[in-house]
Amino acid sequence: MVLAFLIPLFTGLVSSYLFQKSTDEIGYLAGGIAIISFVISLILAPWEIQLLLLVGVLVSTQKLVQQNDYKVNVQGGTSQQLEEKR
Repeated sequence: MVLAFLIPLFTGLVSSYLFQKSTDEIGYLAGGIAIISFVISLILAPWEIQLLLLVGVLVSTQKLVQQNDYKVNVQGGTSQQLEEKR
């Protein structure tokens, strides 16, 4: 497995640390570099890691949808009933 994706990943981690600690314009530049580095790292990552991230996103999204549905039901009705009341 090629570990070349770790270089932009660590660059992004250092840049995000600088973004949090800096208050000047250099902080915004570091934040932009961090975002770009994370995207490049994700592109260069092996398919196993990409698949693991995809599964994690899908599971967390499903949990968020379930929590939102629960909040709607607790407030009194389904989302369709709430739209009809408007």
